Amino acid sequence: MSDSPGDGKLELKQASKDVKESENVAEKYSAMTVTKNSEMGIGDIAGVPAAFTPVAGHKPVKKQIQFADDKQEFSRFPTKTGRRSLSRSISQSSTDSQGSAASYTDSSDDETSPRDKTQANSKGNSDFCVKNIKQGEFGRREIEIAEQDMSSLISLRKRAQGEKPLAGAKIVGCTHITAQTAVLIETLVVLGAQCRWTACNIYSTQNEVAAALSEAGVAVFAWKGESEDDFWWCIDRCVNMEGWQPNMILDDGGDLTHWVYKKYPNVFKKIRGIVEESVTGVHRLYQLSKAGKLCVPAMNVNDSVTKQKFDNLYCCRESILDGLKRTTDVMFGGKQVVVCGYGEVGKGCCAALKALGSIVCVTEIDPICALQACMDGFRVVKLNEVIRQVDVVITCTGNKNVVTREQLDRMKNGCIVCNMGHSNTEIDVVSLRTPELTWERVRSQVDHVIWPDGKRVVLLAEGRLLNLSCSTVPTFVLSITATTQALALIELYNAPEGRYKQDVYLLPKKMDEYVASLHLPTFDAHLTELSDEQAKYLGLNKNGPFKPNYYRY
Repeated sequence: MSDSPGDGKLELKQASKDVKESENVAEKYSAMTVTKNSEMGIGDIAGVPAAFTPVAGHKPVKKQIQFADDKQEFSRFPTKTGRRSLSRSISQSSTDSQGSAASYTDSSDDETSPRDKTQANSKGNSDFCVKNIKQGEFGRREIEIAEQDMSSLISLRKRAQGEKPLAGAKIVGCTHITAQTAVLIETLVVLGAQCRWTACNIYSTQNEVAAALSEAGVAVFAWKGESEDDFWWCIDRCVNMEGWQPNMILDDGGDLTHWVYKKYPNVFKKIRGIVEESVTGVHRLYQLSKAGKLCVPAMNVNDSVTKQKFDNLYCCRESILDGLKRTTDVMFGGKQVVVCGYGEVGKGCCAALKALGSIVCVTEIDPICALQACMDGFRVVKLNEVIRQVDVVITCTGNKNVVTREQLDRMKNGCIVCNMGHSNTEIDVVSLRTPELTWERVRSQVDHVIWPDGKRVVLLAEGRLLNLSCSTVPTFVLSITATTQALALIELYNAPEGRYKQDVYLLPKKMDEYVASLHLPTFDAHLTELSDEQAKYLGLNKNGPFKPNYYRY
């Protein structure tokens, strides 16, 4: 800076001039911006999605729900003319409710039913039914991303692909069809199996992934937003294939197993093994076993340690927030939440919500789980005691009618209701389909159920599984479950005659430990090894299993 007074005056003058020019430029730019925005419309402003911008003269569509015929026999096969009927679901876990086929399809997509299309992959094969086979390339990229966090399955492919332990296996599967399950399906194919696949949930299918699998030669019958009739039609197409008969079942929820048992009893008797991963499906298997009707061995993957502790607990701890945030944008700090059930899923949900500052209560029937909840700092209540005050109700019991119509009537305006259990019976959604209540679609998977006095209850995914219907789940956790499923299939398919009788079995402890060991390198974890003296002292094999079957982790 100059010491001359004259120089100082010149600098002040120049600075004043610069400020004026800057103000003029800012004013000019502001005017241009306003003009441009007024021409573009608010939906074109950066950061404001066009889908959420108001349209002049547009009013929310209010749809009055009508009664549907509740009477439908399980053995009745859906006809083409009746496949879009809106009858009540006959499945306890996965079937559709009214209006889902239209409501849950992206408006930008072709709304023609995939059943009415003729499609073929690049090899000319048309043994599949998906939304749009042309989306396969995009789905392939999603599968490749999932593979990066599912190193155990990739490792299993490399270790066993030479042996082909599933050579000759004809697996029919009914699971969520996502990028993660696609890695499992393609692993089974690499290990020698032939696979035909359908979805266990009408909302969780990733259409692009289904297309990618179909392009790769897997017979997939699934798309997001199936109707009830579509759901059962897809299951039947997987099972009923001329010249192809399944000998293994991989199920999630029990719908596929129940369909084969009821519709194709001769096929069911020739099945070599069933692998089931859900509470609902396992419950159905135990019912069949107790009644003496289970004529094949089944593996209960749901109660394996690697499934219970990781998929149920850690997965739900993260995905509950993802599903709620994506659908409602709600802030959880200070919100009063009641979680129905304090099993592994409930524990994960409670931990996540508590960490965000929610005031969490728990309902339980089991005194042991209730005591655990108390020791973890949660108040254990009856739902009726808090139903008028709570902001969010989450079910995760695997039971039915956990939230009844009477309780729904007593909820406060704006209460959010959702389900984290596999079964869609936990919330009495059927009772809400009455003429006096109005249903208003807010966005995909979000409905306002409006009472005559104007009260609104926010229902997510129509009472179905929240995390896979409304968001996604962590790939790494699904890798653990998928590896467990693959090993269970290999075990049942290759087991010598007589090892497994016509009953339901838990995964061997050694196999659980093997699945866990495959995932430890991801964390650069190093296990401590027992010395011979230590192993002898504990009465263990140095290589495991390290815990008895009765041990509770």
